Amino acid sequence: MRRIGFVFCFFTFVSSLSFVMSLLSPKGVNYEVQALISIKASLKDPHGVLENWDEDSVDPCSWSMVTCSVEGLVIGLGTPSQNLSGILSQSIGNLTNLQIILLQNNNIAGPIPSKLGHLSKLHTLDLSSNHFSGEIPSSLGFLKILQYMRLNNNSLTGKIPWEVANMSQLTLLDLSFNNLSEPLPRLASKSFNILGNPMLCPTGTELECGGMTLMPMSMALNTSQDVGPSRTSKSHRLAIGLGSSIVSISLLILGIGLFLCSRQRNKNHFVFYKKDEHQEGVSLGNLRRFEFRELQVATNNFSSKNLLGKGGYGNVYKGNLQDGSAVAVKRLKDGSAVGGEKQFQIEIGMISLAVHRHLLRLYGFCMTSTERILVYPYMSNGCVASRLKAKPVLDWSSRKRIALGTTRGLLYLHEQCDPKIIHRDVKAANILLDDYCEAVVGDFGLAKLLDHQDSHVTTAVRGTVGHIAPEYLSTGQSSEKTDVFGFGVLLLELITGQSALEFGKAANQKGAMLEWVRKIQQEKKLDLLVDKDLKNDYDQIELEEMVQVALLCTQYLPGMRPKMSEVVRMLEGDGLAERWEASQRVDANKYRTQELSLSARFSDQTDDSSLLAQAMELSGPR
Repeated sequence: MRRIGFVFCFFTFVSSLSFVMSLLSPKGVNYEVQALISIKASLKDPHGVLENWDEDSVDPCSWSMVTCSVEGLVIGLGTPSQNLSGILSQSIGNLTNLQIILLQNNNIAGPIPSKLGHLSKLHTLDLSSNHFSGEIPSSLGFLKILQYMRLNNNSLTGKIPWEVANMSQLTLLDLSFNNLSEPLPRLASKSFNILGNPMLCPTGTELECGGMTLMPMSMALNTSQDVGPSRTSKSHRLAIGLGSSIVSISLLILGIGLFLCSRQRNKNHFVFYKKDEHQEGVSLGNLRRFEFRELQVATNNFSSKNLLGKGGYGNVYKGNLQDGSAVAVKRLKDGSAVGGEKQFQIEIGMISLAVHRHLLRLYGFCMTSTERILVYPYMSNGCVASRLKAKPVLDWSSRKRIALGTTRGLLYLHEQCDPKIIHRDVKAANILLDDYCEAVVGDFGLAKLLDHQDSHVTTAVRGTVGHIAPEYLSTGQSSEKTDVFGFGVLLLELITGQSALEFGKAANQKGAMLEWVRKIQQEKKLDLLVDKDLKNDYDQIELEEMVQVALLCTQYLPGMRPKMSEVVRMLEGDGLAERWEASQRVDANKYRTQELSLSARFSDQTDDSSLLAQAMELSGPR
């Protein structure tokens, strides 16, 4: 058995080398590296997300925003919402193994490269919400397996090429909000949208300008950490001396090895669920579908030793997949009640559309007749709530950076997602930290997903005691402003180092918790708020600004709270003074009764120790 395993590993390694030979010139230059460097050179990158793209490298699989296959071929390029500008180089057409391109929500201008038509393996193309101009290249019609294409919200002109209109494999085509002109060809796509093109869709004819309802597809792009072994420089040097004749032999050995591995894996002592006979044929783009038994193995049968947290949405377990990558497995409560299969797929498809560096990426899912499970990348630094309690103490600059990262993630959900997503449970326990301690907003979209288990209840309140906005608590109606309220309380958590419940008790102010914060702000005694573990190691000016933003966000009336885009600007030092001064000019007594009512309600929550358990039940740490 060991000998067979050794042979299997050897030939798999040799097979990977033979695959990359076709990428090298006689001088050993990687064409994919050349293409990616040309793309980088034509773009302006204000956030430095392409910083590790090194022209001297022979291994692009380790670069950020690049996805590789198991064989080490570049199959995905995804830099959405990174403020990239400049133009998109024609060199992208040299990445002939690309399957997914996600460049939405940037500021890229110029024409759409005609050489995109060379990417015969491409099935997902999203260039929406940029500044692309000129005509739609007819060469895109050569993409015979393309299923999903969004070019909406650009400045495209001219007519829709008949080559594109006749692409029969397209399931979604969105050309809305451009300046396209007649004639309008018959569109073969199952779902299409051409709204916002005045010369194609005049006012009053909107019903004729949209196809079937636009169904969400996965836009989650795997990172290089999630794929199999990548190419190394040694592999590239060796590859030149090896022939491709052993590919067929290695594939044969690979098949034998996989067969033996599957037999060995089935010897585990788990009680596996039967495979759901309705699972076949379901695909959500690049969102991976797991079998239940695969997640059982990864989590040691959902062992309590692997439990990361409990919450209102379900339990979260750490798992290790067969390729060695670590994941967080969220097993939703009462999975059979979380809507039907179709509704579940629509909702997770919508969640996967939200791709941003400050949002937790949905990696995959599992769906059986009795289970609904979501799989995310594992965040080694845990959540902000636990990090605030850990040693060494989380320094002030990190807390400010976490606040900014959270606002940018929420801003994307509120104002850049289509349709927008309301989180409904913004708190420190739902903000995760990546390997660089950057904020990653988790659990977004799940409140809406779980609402489907009670179809007769449309205003179910989901959230955590102490973070719930007053209008949401009383009516069950959520909006962006309920998230803004939760973020204001999150700022107080970052400042105090305590949860909202703990802070409310520590304030020891009957019925006036938020009023007390306002009082000490007016009296310039903000040091009473700051986490004692910081030992005065913080910026006084930034502290005052954060408290002001927190108070603006937690105003009683939703209409008086700022939008998340305004919160981002204020935390960055733009417009806070004017907004704060304007809020102070409002008659101090005008909303006093309502404010005290809110504070009393907040105090009632924090005074009742029984609600500590309720808070965990509503939505606990992830």
